[in-house]
Amino acid sequence: MFDSLTDRLSEAFRKMRGQARLDENNIQDGLREVRLALLEADVNFKVVKEFIDRVREKALGADVLKSLTPGQQLVKLVHDELVELLGGEQKGLDLRGKPVKIMMVGLQGSGKTTTASKLANMLRGKHKLKPYLVPADVYRPAAIEQLHVLAKQLGVPCYPSTTDMNPVDICADAIKKAAEAGCDAILFDTAGRLHVDETLMEELSAIKAKCSPQEILFVADAMTGQDAVTVAEAFDKRLDISGVVLTKMDGDARGGAALSIKSVTGKSLKFVGLGEKLSDLEVFHPDRAASRILGMGDVMTLIEKAQGTMEQEEAEKLASKMQQAKFDLEDFMTQMRRMRKIGSLESILKMVPGMGGMMKKLGDMQVPEKEIDKAEAIISSMTKKERQEPSIINASRRARIAKGCGMSVNEVSALLKNFDQMNKMMQQMLGGGGGKAPKMPKIPGMPAGYTPPGSKPQPRSGLPNSLAPGMGMGMGMPGMPDMGDMGGMGGAEPKKGLSKKTLAERKKKKMNKKQRKKR
Repeated sequence: MFDSLTDRLSEAFRKMRGQARLDENNIQDGLREVRLALLEADVNFKVVKEFIDRVREKALGADVLKSLTPGQQLVKLVHDELVELLGGEQKGLDLRGKPVKIMMVGLQGSGKTTTASKLANMLRGKHKLKPYLVPADVYRPAAIEQLHVLAKQLGVPCYPSTTDMNPVDICADAIKKAAEAGCDAILFDTAGRLHVDETLMEELSAIKAKCSPQEILFVADAMTGQDAVTVAEAFDKRLDISGVVLTKMDGDARGGAALSIKSVTGKSLKFVGLGEKLSDLEVFHPDRAASRILGMGDVMTLIEKAQGTMEQEEAEKLASKMQQAKFDLEDFMTQMRRMRKIGSLESILKMVPGMGGMMKKLGDMQVPEKEIDKAEAIISSMTKKERQEPSIINASRRARIAKGCGMSVNEVSALLKNFDQMNKMMQQMLGGGGGKAPKMPKIPGMPAGYTPPGSKPQPRSGLPNSLAPGMGMGMGMPGMPDMGDMGGMGGAEPKKGLSKKTLAERKKKKMNKKQRKKR
């Protein structure tokens, strides 16, 4: 969501890091680039001016100018100010008192209905509450039907609203119905308009007075940019909203609304919607967002996502299997599918410090998602016994597997070879044994041993060592580095599969080499 802003800021700081000393002139030049980057990201111009003034004042202080690493000090200053700009500390929901009542407000089409369902899913999973959904938008029959469908998907109760009912009466009666159903969290999906409307505001004010919700969340479409901030301000004046949810942050949103909302309204951004799935709602952490904007990665979010796909007990069991060399292709495929739940390879790598810059340098040579699809297709073509005991896969079995998945025998052989290498490597890493570590299979499309400029070399897995405990198989991502040598994908081709022409060329080269040595 902040990609373009990250690119501009990274370039500005790269120039400043090259300065031996910082003075008023090069600080001014650097902050001019920062200001332009923020304005291009659609941040409110008043917010940008105040932000730059604060950074300049601190940057000209003696602590920065006399520092041995003035460029790094300046980056830290900008990071700290970005955290404040984004809201400072992360503000969670007020879950005191039962039942917890949450009112969703916003303009039509902002995503209130979907967000209400996503939030219900989060309250049920993370906070162990029993949610009750209330469709109070009687002006759009489709909105009522949509919430009923989503409630059915989640397996949570939903109030039976109809278009001839009064929204205030619906919300008041829903509190009683929720108590009868044993629910302790009620989410009111209220009506919206195409623009701020006095009739709408009066209705929402009446619902607030009648139901006394602990939370009034303003839901806005991030794609609308500064309009979202302006509308949030109008809703806040009438309803005193408790927080903001920005939807469609996975699209082409430039991030300006997220960076302006706190300064303009005084209310924190609490959640961001990052997709269409009911699990695609994230708690907004200002410090983590600031780190992402400055290209520093977001390890904590990556860890939380990984932990969400695997219980601690299961992770320990998996680690034990790997230590004892009992990790099989069945486990391997399970781990690849878990990785899919975390996100795409590109989104995962961007959260690893230093990897975001590396991905940009590689340009078109991105890690292809199809590699995992191919590996999964090959493993799916095996019998259960073959997945559990890869050593039994002989030439005839490889031919059958290749035919079943539409791949070549070479590709099947390459996958098995890489899996064997990975198994030995993980056994040695987790067992803490001495000796030379097995060669790490190559990441497709990435130069071997590549280290991003200005960063420390990472462990061979490409992930910090601190991420491994409790994650199992490098945070549930075994498929990421282990398919680079599959036939036709940039890796080594097994000798058995070489054509006669290739073998003849190699023989000729060897002969020429010997003749040159004799001379």
